[in-house]
Amino acid sequence: MRSRHTLRRLVFSESIRIMRKVLEQKVFDRRRVDLMQLIGDGVVVVPTSMVRSRSNDTEFPFRPDSDFYYLSGFPEPEAVLVLAPGREAGEYLIFCRERDLEYETWHGRRAGLEGVLEHFNADDTFPIEDIDQILPGILEGQEKIYTNVGRYPEFDARILGWLNRIKKSSRSGISAPYELVDLSHILHEQRLLKQTEEVRVMKIAAKATAAGHTRAMQVCEPGMWEYEIRAELECEFQKSGSQIPAYSSIVAGGDNACILHYTECNQQLKHGDLLLIDAGAEVDCYASDVTRTFPVNGKFSREQMVVYEIVLAAQQAAIDKSISGNHWNEPHEAAVQMLAQGLLDIGLLNGELNELIETEQYKRFYMHRTGHWLGMDVHDVGDYKVEGKWRAFEPGMTFTVEPGLYIAAASDIDPRWHNIGIRIEDNVLIQRKGNIVLTEAMPKSVDAIERLMAS
Repeated sequence: MRSRHTLRRLVFSESIRIMRKVLEQKVFDRRRVDLMQLIGDGVVVVPTSMVRSRSNDTEFPFRPDSDFYYLSGFPEPEAVLVLAPGREAGEYLIFCRERDLEYETWHGRRAGLEGVLEHFNADDTFPIEDIDQILPGILEGQEKIYTNVGRYPEFDARILGWLNRIKKSSRSGISAPYELVDLSHILHEQRLLKQTEEVRVMKIAAKATAAGHTRAMQVCEPGMWEYEIRAELECEFQKSGSQIPAYSSIVAGGDNACILHYTECNQQLKHGDLLLIDAGAEVDCYASDVTRTFPVNGKFSREQMVVYEIVLAAQQAAIDKSISGNHWNEPHEAAVQMLAQGLLDIGLLNGELNELIETEQYKRFYMHRTGHWLGMDVHDVGDYKVEGKWRAFEPGMTFTVEPGLYIAAASDIDPRWHNIGIRIEDNVLIQRKGNIVLTEAMPKSVDAIERLMAS
């Protein structure tokens, strides 16, 4: 008969098995070392995100806070990471939930204190319930606290409470930190430049995303519903190694494609309409973000093809400008130039090209920017301007390139252009020379899309 201790170790081993990650733990270890070198002094305190109620006793699926996960690789809720340079008992601490076999029978396995030490390389660990008693002592005598100020107001209030408690002990010679520093400025610059291991994971996410979009094109036909296509798409994501979609998938047929963040996903697809899908897979907390637009019946109409080719040319112009040394806005400027010229050519805009761009008349049909940073968050961290100027591209930056045209029905527009909504989006990695389109495996040309759908 197995002892209780043996049973605990068996269950614990199983918990680690289900938490296996794509990235090795040494990657997270190196990130913490790099961060501590950047901050120099003070204590880093980073909580993970909280479990949120969906309704009554039903909860939203949990996903760890990106900054917390970036530094720890620890996937559980109710945890706080602490980096205390110079602490004799260990510089890297995690407060987390303890093992509880009865609770885990109902709600799933936990790593517990043992698991955090053994598998997540923490130097020290404490029960999350004890944080109010233990963390103030770690903060004593420190000059600064680095944390994500404003991310979690409830946690900010707890930090202020700990500070006030320490200040009350000043007569005993105990000093409190005198500066609360927003960690995001330092940490998000670190996250902005992707390392080799991160690019590898993003390629896996891109491959899963390609499988989903390809499947959607293969099965699509008139009479299907948007939610049916979404189901096929997201099923393929998971079959290809993705845990969850990186964001709520946009599957928009016909005039719904002219709604940028359409999420209802409850309309039937019609012969002659276009279908715009903006969806990406997430792998080990790294996102892919791709948009493809294709005809529901497998064949572009003449007008649809004309607009599609304008958007495709604009995207290529933007990708060509996405090179090291160019600044962030250059791809957008190149895309706007091509889109405005295309709108002039088909008669949806009238006037002189430079004036139309300067007065932003193109925004009636193209109202968003051409891209955003991409990484652990689909709209990833990092400043777009530095000291008031657009920042220059550097090797390791990853972002989307996603021009579009959205021609909603209107009385002053020729009906043949009505309800043509097209966006083409790919994920780009800056290299020392040129760039890599991480999502280039997905069909994008008119011919490639029509051939795939015909097959």
